Amino acid sequence: MEAERRFHRVIDFLGEEGFRKVRGSCVTVFGLGGVGCHAALALARSGIGSLRLVDFDRLTATSLNRNPLAGPEDCGRSKVDIVACSLRRMCPDTAVTTEETFFHADTAGSLLAPAPNAVIDAIDSLNPKAALLEECLARGIPVFSSMGASGRRDPGQLRTGDISETMGCPLARQLRKYLRKRGIEEGIACVYSIEPADGHSLPPDHEDITLRRGRVRNRIPSLITIPGIFGYTLAGMVLDFIAGVE
Repeated sequence: MEAERRFHRVIDFLGEEGFRKVRGSCVTVFGLGGVGCHAALALARSGIGSLRLVDFDRLTATSLNRNPLAGPEDCGRSKVDIVACSLRRMCPDTAVTTEETFFHADTAGSLLAPAPNAVIDAIDSLNPKAALLEECLARGIPVFSSMGASGRRDPGQLRTGDISETMGCPLARQLRKYLRKRGIEEGIACVYSIEPADGHSLPPDHEDITLRRGRVRNRIPSLITIPGIFGYTLAGMVLDFIAGVE
């Protein structure tokens, strides 16, 4: 009975047909930092049929303030395992698979096939982020992308729209440059903030760090609040898209 009731409010919101589409869909989430883990949680709680989680990193103590599914005992564990274990326990209706790997040209084929119904891009490194978006567009896979969430505190300045409409976000500005080199100007739905971030929203992008070992990051100031709202916004965009909500 509890299993039957747990999605009643979702069905009331999306409608029977919309929820049927959600239950039959697969979404891949790339990047399980402060944005991606919230997006994955929201999708599973809303009854998405299948989730594929992709991230190379392991959890550090400095990431605990943004992760709703991890505790101090999880430091050192892979992010995909932490999120997957939590979601399997809380949302047994959702099939969760994991890929502890780094997105790049060599892994694109395996990570995007078979094609999911939608992709959430919560990657914070510019080259892999641009490569993922390019691959999704080339393959006709709907993709929903997060711009810079760090360094912000005002949810009233969040916006959604096409990447061509973004403003006030250093990460979006740099990403548009990367995409223009690939001949891409538009066609990517995203969430972004127009709030000035005082230079705290653009992570380094080290070309010389090997893919096997990941990359070195600067610590960017951030609370859980805005990254969480970004993640839930992306999840909402995906659910509306899959359910066919205009």
